[in-house]
Amino acid sequence: MKPMRVLVVDDSAYNRRTISDMLSSLAGVEVVGKAGDGDEALRLASELLPDLITLDLEMPRMDGFTFLRLLMARRPTPVVVVSGYSAKENVFRALELGAIDFIAKPSRTVASDLSSISESLTNMVQVIRQLAPPGLDPARRVAPVRTNESANVARPETRAEGAEPKKVVLIGSSTGGPTALIEVFRRMSSLQASSVVVAQHMPERFTKTFADRLDRIGGLRVFEASGVHRLEPGVAWVCPGGKCIELAHERGQGLVVKVVRPDAQDRYLPSVDRLFASAAPVAGSKIVAAVLTGMGDDGAKGVLAIKSAGGVILAESPETAVIYGMPGAAVRTGAVDYHLPLRTLGDKIAELAG
Repeated sequence: MKPMRVLVVDDSAYNRRTISDMLSSLAGVEVVGKAGDGDEALRLASELLPDLITLDLEMPRMDGFTFLRLLMARRPTPVVVVSGYSAKENVFRALELGAIDFIAKPSRTVASDLSSISESLTNMVQVIRQLAPPGLDPARRVAPVRTNESANVARPETRAEGAEPKKVVLIGSSTGGPTALIEVFRRMSSLQASSVVVAQHMPERFTKTFADRLDRIGGLRVFEASGVHRLEPGVAWVCPGGKCIELAHERGQGLVVKVVRPDAQDRYLPSVDRLFASAAPVAGSKIVAAVLTGMGDDGAKGVLAIKSAGGVILAESPETAVIYGMPGAAVRTGAVDYHLPLRTLGDKIAELAG
């Protein structure tokens, strides 16, 4: 196997050296260049043709956003943002510009904190190696999904207390999921009769910012879940990072979502399988479940439970999935009813649950 060629971009010399050392220690990885700003990174990306770029966003001369826009226009390349918690909003802006995922960097200066991202870097290299199936140019998989967020979409009137959702839309995703979810939520903006619950693999402290970003699209009201919440029409809940979320039926409240602690069986956090499996016995045929882009097979067991309970299953097709692992695993169960590219998938959810 040819080595994966990586370009490391960060304005901190210490960070460049530390990230490069971490990557160089991995089998089959070669750090071919380092850049201290976007201008230098753009030049090196053109000269060195790396397979992967790690990117800091706050840099002198040319920042990470400008670099991403120019890179994706000239030579789309897998980019992973390495960013601190203080730049959460910037991370999601970068994902919309074409970055495929991010690694949370707790601090720009503390050595012990930076070393904690080693496992995340290792996992990300594995993700990039599976980015495209044989015969498909990886560059086709990293073109950004263009979104048209609007703050002018009218909010629905508050429904009468006690109103039950017509359908319960469950969405699971991982790598590439934030951008995919933004596109799907745009397509579901008129979905006022149903409730939505999202399990997106994401670190702690990022999901609140992400929920706020989805909320600004308009139509659906979107919140990060924090305890037990009654499902209401026109409202979406995002599972907090590092936790899991389940559906349950509470006397006097009807269907609720509950944030719960992960257990030993939860291989991914938040767990899509746990969300789907908990929903099947309490929501049954009211469920419209979708598995979007992501590495691994999270959600595959859950879709079987939902199918047995009479729910409808959708999966993102390889045409648009950044990583086809999760939707591919769902399709292989034989439980998927609709296998669609992202934009069509969002429209189909709105049709089924509207």
